[in-house]
Amino acid sequence: MPNPGPMNARTRPCRRPPAPADPAGMRLLLTVALLAGLGLTLAFAGCATAALRPVKGRYQAPRQVSMAVTGYCNCGACCGWRYTWYGRRVYTSGPNKGKTKALGITASGTRARRGTVAADPRRYPMGTIVYVQGYGYGRVEDTGGAIKGDALDLWFPSHEQARQWGRQTLDVQVWLPK
Repeated sequence: MPNPGPMNARTRPCRRPPAPADPAGMRLLLTVALLAGLGLTLAFAGCATAALRPVKGRYQAPRQVSMAVTGYCNCGACCGWRYTWYGRRVYTSGPNKGKTKALGITASGTRARRGTVAADPRRYPMGTIVYVQGYGYGRVEDTGGAIKGDALDLWFPSHEQARQWGRQTLDVQVWLPK
């Protein structure tokens, strides 16, 4: 095999650095991905509480009730818990004061999610379906120490969303279980 001789700048094979990604193409790809995600979110957003709609025959006829409606989340300010000095979540007041608090678990034992509603169980038993304008359908699955009579607490995934909801007096459709 012949010796090619010394390599110099003219005879060395050209190595180009990889071409940078096309910024316009990347932006287009990112835009399409975001729009697809947004489309899926919007398509399923209305379905988030669809399973909570009342089934004919299992509930009494709906009634419309004027209620004080507030928002809550899983945080300590909304649910009355705090961390101990060694990191355990405990209730801050009431009959369970000092006992361990399971975060995000309702009084009925389900995990809090969109559509979870807290109400006075003497007035609206667990399983009652409600429709709140601006929130959607919900099911009573939780209770609260400050909730008495015609009042509801709607679950939100963040404290900021619960604060934005605030306290409102609204006409609420209510379906009590038979």
